[in-house]
Amino acid sequence: MTTNVQALDADFLVFSGHKIFGPTGIGAVYGKKRLLQETGPWQGGGNMIEDVTFEQTRYHKPPTRFEAGTGNIADAVGLASALEYVEKIGIEAIHDYEHQLLQYASTGLQNIPGLRLIGTAREKASVLSFLLKGFSPDEVGQYLNRQGIAVRTGHHCAQPILRRFGVEQTIRPSLAFYNTHDEIDYLVHHLKRLSKQH
Repeated sequence: MTTNVQALDADFLVFSGHKIFGPTGIGAVYGKKRLLQETGPWQGGGNMIEDVTFEQTRYHKPPTRFEAGTGNIADAVGLASALEYVEKIGIEAIHDYEHQLLQYASTGLQNIPGLRLIGTAREKASVLSFLLKGFSPDEVGQYLNRQGIAVRTGHHCAQPILRRFGVEQTIRPSLAFYNTHDEIDYLVHHLKRLSKQH
């Protein structure tokens, strides 16, 4: 989705590169200039230092003061390429297609006996979390993996919200603009097969 930090009046905003089809291990931090100027560095080294003596260290102004040591240049180039790629396709076009895939997949999954969808808000990201009665999330994940379907299982770094739904783990396929209706049909087909084994 499009994010406007000014409209949100965000003090800080962060995102991970791999969430926008870039490399893992890199992301971006936005911060209001005033807050960044008030914030001290949390690491030391290299480019962040304007001057250093035995008596004192003077840091550059933001954002350079937060760039300790040698930059992660290769991943930064990869992240920039990913952002350009998304811009070329159009973030609104991606959002619309992924939302349509989400609706299609939600309808298909709701018809599987014993499957419980977790989180069904209308305007949600294109991820589906679910449980399948009689099977642990790991068992479902391993079964789907054998069929060539990649999903994530576990708590997804979201334990508080999962506990709000009364669960500790789920199975989570994530849909993106490169997925197809046929792939969703394939997922639904194999989940139906698995549900019949219980």
